Amino acid sequence: MRVNKKKFIYLISPNKIYKKFFKDLQKVLVTKKISYFQLRLKKYSFKHKVLIGQKIKNICKKNKVKFLINDDPILAMRLGADGCHLGQKDMDIKEARKIIGKKIIGITCHNSISLAKKAIKAKASYLAFGAFYSSRTKKTHHVANISILDKINKITKTPIVAIGGINSENYKKLLLKNANFLAISGYVWNNKKYKPFEAIERLK
Repeated sequence: MRVNKKKFIYLISPNKIYKKFFKDLQKVLVTKKISYFQLRLKKYSFKHKVLIGQKIKNICKKNKVKFLINDDPILAMRLGADGCHLGQKDMDIKEARKIIGKKIIGITCHNSISLAKKAIKAKASYLAFGAFYSSRTKKTHHVANISILDKINKITKTPIVAIGGINSENYKKLLLKNANFLAISGYVWNNKKYKPFEAIERLK
């Protein structure tokens, strides 16, 4: 994973695909601030995710954004995605590698150095830490302190993704603390003040 400081956003899909979503996604990706887009849908059938994923993959490809799938290496393989993201309760990274080979596999490490070390040993493509701030997108079971970023940077060069309640008010703190990518969802898709494109434009 190459780190491009201008493309620091790791965008996660909304929980529900709404009518104008694909148009909004195209507008947002054109800003050239997004490195990764993750499809994260919990309440959709596999078949429905394939149909949605195919459209998203085309939009990502057109805008040179890597397309990742949450939780499901089999769906990632079916869609020909660039990789997948695994939580601690998902498939083991070694099993996932058998399915998607050398593609990107990111691992949730919550707020734990020991989980990070385990992921580094298993050759994870990136390490995701959080939640740094409270989030409405997902229930917060683990709270990460910004100091964990310093500790991790001392032991590995594996890219770091920060997640949880990130918005235009707090994102710079995480970038200054050497988070390589900021995972953002609710701030873009559920922002009552700004449309998705406007929300992204405020992250400079």
